[in-house]
Amino acid sequence: MKNQNLVEPERIFDGRSIPCSVKHGQIIQKWLDLPVGDYFVLVNDHDPVRMHEQFSAQWPGAFDWRYLQQGPEEFRVKITKLKATTPVEEVAECCGGH
Repeated sequence: MKNQNLVEPERIFDGRSIPCSVKHGQIIQKWLDLPVGDYFVLVNDHDPVRMHEQFSAQWPGAFDWRYLQQGPEEFRVKITKLKATTPVEEVAECCGGH
C-alpha cells in the first residue's frame, strides 16, 4: 500500500460509486484534460481492463498505464498522458475518416 500514500488526494479519481454508463466517459475526459506528462490515479472496485483496451485502441503510445494495486477488492491504476491528442482526431481515426 506504500504507493497509494504517495499520491496527492487531488490526483485520485474514485470511480467506485460512478455508474458504469458514464464512468468511461468521465475517465476519458479527465485524461484528455491532463497536460502532457501529468497523471491521475483511477480507483475502481474491479480490474479496469476494458478501459485499458479502449485507451490502447484509441490512443496507442499516448498514455502509460501502471497498476499500483491489483485487487482483490480495490484496483488503483496510475494513468499518465504521454503526448497531446484530441478527441476529434481520435474519433475520425477510429471511424475510418468518415
